[in-house]
Amino acid sequence: MNITKDEKKVEAVKRMKEIGVFPQTIQQFETANYISISEPPFGAFYWAAGEDLQRIREFEEQSNGLVYLVVRSYTEMGRMDCYLFVSDYREEWELEKEDLKNGAPLCYVYNRDVPYFSEYGCIGIERTPAAGLRRTW
Repeated sequence: MNITKDEKKVEAVKRMKEIGVFPQTIQQFETANYISISEPPFGAFYWAAGEDLQRIREFEEQSNGLVYLVVRSYTEMGRMDCYLFVSDYREEWELEKEDLKNGAPLCYVYNRDVPYFSEYGCIGIERTPAAGLRRTW
């Protein structure tokens, strides 16, 4: 543990490239630390700001992980922000990358409507025509 933020960032960029995220989104994360939110239905990217960014930073502080992308979805259970992140456990990175490649990453799901129901879990994702990500399950 105690992996540096820079090491996690290198890993995050690899993951983003691996799943084909829009190149400018990757560049903005890599050079300016912008975390983007992929908005449905097309996966257009918007920078996290204000309360969204504050929640992401709180999650990073509590988990010692590094969020590199957020997949927003609207479900019957509320509005969800799924944080894709690099964990502080290097020994789990290969499994995390494999899950991501298979479209079923472990993430932290923040329930925007009922924060009490926020939790870790696997979600289904797919790339959109706009090179963003969409939650499928």
